[in-house]
Amino acid sequence: MKRGTFITFEGIDGVGKSTQLDLVYQKCLQLGHAVIKTREPGGTELGRRIRQLLLDPGMAKINAQTEMLLYAADRAQHVAEVIAPALDMGNVVLCDRYLDSTVAYQGYGLDRDPVLIRLINELAVGGILPQITLCLDEEPELALKRTKGDRIEQRDLDYYRKVRLGYHQIAQAEPERFVLIDASGTIDQVFEKIWSVIAERGIL
Repeated sequence: MKRGTFITFEGIDGVGKSTQLDLVYQKCLQLGHAVIKTREPGGTELGRRIRQLLLDPGMAKINAQTEMLLYAADRAQHVAEVIAPALDMGNVVLCDRYLDSTVAYQGYGLDRDPVLIRLINELAVGGILPQITLCLDEEPELALKRTKGDRIEQRDLDYYRKVRLGYHQIAQAEPERFVLIDASGTIDQVFEKIWSVIAERGIL
């Protein structure tokens, strides 16, 4: 059986990636693909419990190293329980955030070594990487107006500027996989940009 297609969606909080993932999911269904959508953190029962801890504003004292490792633990379980089995069945897997989020948020955003964080997370995922990552790109001043203020979202603009810069660094290093998508415009206009990239790459 042909292995499935793995597509991840990235971007700073409030940029609209979850909305765009849902639109791609609906398009895949219309085209007859066997497709699942999932997210990180929280794609498994263990992950949902980890997500509650990570995003709880009352957990302000989580150490930066602990935070990074909790995301990696969620990811390891997610791959083993959801992503790898779905890909083995030949499904399309659409994931809201993956290891690039941890590199950007816990690496660049918190001034930790992004190379080491990447290595730790590659160990967590057992070599399972997306064929393409679609990163919606927008100024933090605009995107953060749409957020609800969980523990991560309460961080300041300087933090989010560093996260965005991290995404840009990843895009420069891996242009064949990691694609920046201008998130300005209407929801439909952004979807057209995303779908044109998917079509041009011929991954579906």
